[in-house]
Amino acid sequence: MTDASHSLPQPVLPEGWPRPKGYANAMLAQGRMLFIAGLIGTRPDGTFVSDDFVEQFAQILRNTRALLEEAGAGPEHLARMTWYVTDKKQYIANLAGVGAAYREIIGPHYPAMAVVEVSALVEDRARVEIESTAILP
Repeated sequence: MTDASHSLPQPVLPEGWPRPKGYANAMLAQGRMLFIAGLIGTRPDGTFVSDDFVEQFAQILRNTRALLEEAGAGPEHLARMTWYVTDKKQYIANLAGVGAAYREIIGPHYPAMAVVEVSALVEDRARVEIESTAILP
């Protein structure tokens, strides 16, 4: 991983494995690590953008992008994301909106991801929380 094209996280896909859609099974990277805490759907002033799942999700991605940019990075530097949702059925019912928001805010970069249903989040109004790791060259 010495040339510039390998300074960004790269997906790892063993031969014969099906290509994942909307995420990567593994990412390979080297560089400085940026750890982004679990973010919820609040504006920078701490107020919730909405009680709507997709609107909260989009706000989380905007906040994630702002933190990446503050560190001198972009969405292409994301290596891992873990999404915590309070209602799996609500998440599945909103996949089209989630996908559209992701593509609009993050773009075509799909890091290693996990989506986990949890019984609750600390903030009662939060429908989703996302933590991320980025690798900066």
